Amino acid sequence: MAQLLLHLLGDYVTQTDWMANNKTQKKWIAVLHAFIYTLPFVLLTQSIVALFVIFATHAVIDHYRLATYLIYAKNWVTNRKLKWKDCLATGYAKTTPIWLATTLLIVTDNFLHLAINFLAIRYL
Repeated sequence: MAQLLLHLLGDYVTQTDWMANNKTQKKWIAVLHAFIYTLPFVLLTQSIVALFVIFATHAVIDHYRLATYLIYAKNWVTNRKLKWKDCLATGYAKTTPIWLATTLLIVTDNFLHLAINFLAIRYL
């Protein structure tokens, strides 16, 4: 539960509108967000390696919007006619309702962060 609360604190409470809107455009903004995001995790682990993994993966996942690629790959497996250019925003086809595509993108992004954080805290 503590890991989930720290994730929510770092990704939603401390992330400014400016960070959210610009972290995919400039790497340094993604790095700043990831640094602030990672700070509360010191309460769960003092492992420098675990904290670095949490920090680095958070910056990369957010800057490059890796959840979008994961979603696209998953959907492409079942629909090989799906073209990346038609799925740029969320990884879902344009025919997917935007509310659903956005919600599932957020869930996938959160899953990636939580899974990596769990593994880093548990095993590093």
